[in-house]
Amino acid sequence: MPIAMMFPFFVVSLLLKVLYADTKKHIPRRGRVALGAAIFLGLGAVWLMVPPPATAQGLSRAEVRRQAAALAEVGRRLFFDPGLSASGTLACASCHDPAHAFGPPDGAAVRLGGADGRTPGLRAVPSLMYLQDVPPFAEHYRTPEDEGDESIDNGPTGGLTWDGRVDGQREQARVPLFGPFEMGNTDPADLAGRLERAGYGAQLRGAVGVTAGEQADVVDLALRALDVFQQDGALFHPYTSKYDAFLAGKATLTDDERRGLEAFEDPARGNCASCHISRRGNDGTPPHFTDYGLIAIGVPRNRDIPANADPRYFDQGLCGPLRTDFTGVADYCGRFRTPTLRNVALRQVFMHNGVFHTLRQVMEFYAERDSDPGKWYPRRTDGSVMKFDDLPVAAQGTVLAAVNMEAPFGRHPGDPPALNERDIHDIIAFLGTLTDGWSAPKTAGP
Repeated sequence: MPIAMMFPFFVVSLLLKVLYADTKKHIPRRGRVALGAAIFLGLGAVWLMVPPPATAQGLSRAEVRRQAAALAEVGRRLFFDPGLSASGTLACASCHDPAHAFGPPDGAAVRLGGADGRTPGLRAVPSLMYLQDVPPFAEHYRTPEDEGDESIDNGPTGGLTWDGRVDGQREQARVPLFGPFEMGNTDPADLAGRLERAGYGAQLRGAVGVTAGEQADVVDLALRALDVFQQDGALFHPYTSKYDAFLAGKATLTDDERRGLEAFEDPARGNCASCHISRRGNDGTPPHFTDYGLIAIGVPRNRDIPANADPRYFDQGLCGPLRTDFTGVADYCGRFRTPTLRNVALRQVFMHNGVFHTLRQVMEFYAERDSDPGKWYPRRTDGSVMKFDDLPVAAQGTVLAAVNMEAPFGRHPGDPPALNERDIHDIIAFLGTLTDGWSAPKTAGP
């Protein structure tokens, strides 16, 4: 690129750097973005006076829109095609069912996959909805000021999958495509062959305007297509629940739902909103009912997961075994990413290991984990309760420091539970307002 063309970009980056440093404490983030955009556009006018060579010309808006639409359509076909799996029986939609908020279609703790289609997975299937704003993983995350209090260090936060080990939906799609107990492709060449044989290679190249003689990574194009498909707001982040209508002043909660919201947000009772944020951000954005954090709550071991038949196997989330960069970091063991509660009433399996199958079980566990541990954990031969039995026994003395003890946890055996029957009933009623597709009931005519 000629120096005359590079100069405006150099000035833009320099001014934006100065602008950010000088105004960060005085102008909200949206204001900084708007001011930076104004500078960029102004200098862009100067750049336009220098005609770029033909090879440096960008795509027109119409072409960008065409490519996005074409990629989304191919991504939709890929999402529903079991032919991408080694077994030929497993599609993305087999586990991420659109009828269940792109989550598991039934109450099975784990799904079967792999080259033979019969290899059990290790974790319950998470929903793919409302992932568009999940931040990249960070060990020390501070909430942006237009979303909350940026002064607080929220600890390990962000990333996708239960342990936050990948950033962005393109990389997230790579995980099941090559997972040995999921779609089971052995390597990129294996998947590329399936894509080409099914005719997707030509479709993907056509979507981005690559001619037959040009080189293109068909696997990367497929990942892009799946990513673009998942940006469809009407499918993956519609914000059409009753609670959204309530926040917009277009719906009224029932008495049960209203009481449930109060208990959900009460720090002394449910305290659910401490992780599952229920209020709009400072900039008015709708709540996603998650803080994207990774937290340990010590759910019971699920003996329906075949891997758990091995007493030496423990899924400790952030510190392994699927994630390997924090192996042995005791404070991270047992931490899993807080899922959104949007559409949670459509699920039949809960927690990373699918140990619970109803919202009532989930709420009772939160209320009674510490006040009645014998209800949730097995007993040793001496009759004592083996609390937090899905953490390695040898490490429990260290790992316990990471297990959350904030309300409703932190009680002692024999104490009354943090939530009574009415609270549990009402919170479940409130959670039902988070299901998308709500419409106001029709009133009877005169």
